Amino acid sequence: MDEESAAPGRVATRRALLLLNQKARNGGLDISEPLDILRRGGIEIETRGCDSAAAMAETIRSVAGGVDLVIVGGGDGTLNCSAPGLVETGLPLGILPLGTANDLARTLGIGPDPASAARTIVDGHLRAIDLGEVNGHLFFNVASIGFSAELARELTREAKKRWGVLGYAMASARLLARTRPFTAFIEHEGETLKVKTVQIAVGNGRHYGGGLTMDPAAEPDDGRFHVYSLEVAHWWQLVALAPALKRGTQGTWRDVRAFTASEVTIKTRRSRSVNTDGELTTATPAVFRVRPKAVRVFTPAPTGRET
Repeated sequence: MDEESAAPGRVATRRALLLLNQKARNGGLDISEPLDILRRGGIEIETRGCDSAAAMAETIRSVAGGVDLVIVGGGDGTLNCSAPGLVETGLPLGILPLGTANDLARTLGIGPDPASAARTIVDGHLRAIDLGEVNGHLFFNVASIGFSAELARELTREAKKRWGVLGYAMASARLLARTRPFTAFIEHEGETLKVKTVQIAVGNGRHYGGGLTMDPAAEPDDGRFHVYSLEVAHWWQLVALAPALKRGTQGTWRDVRAFTASEVTIKTRRSRSVNTDGELTTATPAVFRVRPKAVRVFTPAPTGRET
């Protein structure tokens, strides 16, 4: 199979490692229909369950010589865990969206229905996308410092599974009243900016955080980070910003700094956690780099324009 599409009219046998996160919000969902679609599409499946990032990467490495692709059933956090193994082995990725937000799937135009996602994998169109890297930790969607990192700490796995996207809103409301600006130093393209901010987000893709948008023009293969800093003084300004954050138009606001870059360094006076795809993985000082076209993903074939 070439990198763009499967040969028409031909069903070739492919071997797939299916990694399932049973702790994902829809991890207990009956996936017999998507599995049947995959098998009828000529894909032989070996299923493994993984409950840690290290275990997932090691599992991918261990079967690399015996499979043609990796399918991950879970949300953005689960996909994030698969990234090191995918990069090291070069195996293409199929996504079964079973998580809370499924932002990577949304960015790539993969619908929320696992059966439809399975058909996308069978169809065989591959798109090479970038990964972000911060202090050696890979991410698909976004890395952030400030409000979102504190939200990741506040939003328990149990709350995400019980409440879904609503859980983000509930945890955000609790966190808003105690949010305070902090000082950060943003270095990019030879310039250092000193800012007072409540959040800095470094986006690799278009969507993140349960349906928020980095930039409506952002593409996961454009070789650039889309960065914003929310330099507001009061929590109620974040409430006012919410519609713009959803649309990705926050960069037009006076109190929001936005730019693109291929490399960014962020330093803070005291060490602050960095949230990558919903998990706290590292801390400032944080060095961000783009890994161009690091992973190939099964996506819907473009119809004039890739989504």
